[in-house]
Amino acid sequence: MDRFFDNYLSTPQQKIVFDCMRAEGERDPRGVADARAMLDTSYAYLDRLMSTREWAAGDAFSLADCAAAPFLFYADWTHRIGDAYPNVIAYRKRLLARPSFARAVDEARPYRRLFPPGAPDRD
Repeated sequence: MDRFFDNYLSTPQQKIVFDCMRAEGERDPRGVADARAMLDTSYAYLDRLMSTREWAAGDAFSLADCAAAPFLFYADWTHRIGDAYPNVIAYRKRLLARPSFARAVDEARPYRRLFPPGAPDRD
């Protein structure tokens, strides 16, 4: 599962962010559309999987969840996890409720303005 989060959430999410950092004439609209499509596919897969699990690898919090936390955090900022994926939304909320991750999110608040696509006013 940690490879899933790395390859199918982080990679397309980073494609969108990096595109925001390019000069206007150098942007890749097709690449961004493909990345968004991959995120939707990944959200759908994860939603089905999380319908029977509390944590990514089963009943216990694991390394897979450590991998998921930052990737889902930023993926939702970059390409919103829609209402069609309630299990992913609930899983992301469980991750945000973990004290260690909540602390990391809180301590990074002063730097949100540096997120290239712009940070939403949530989380």
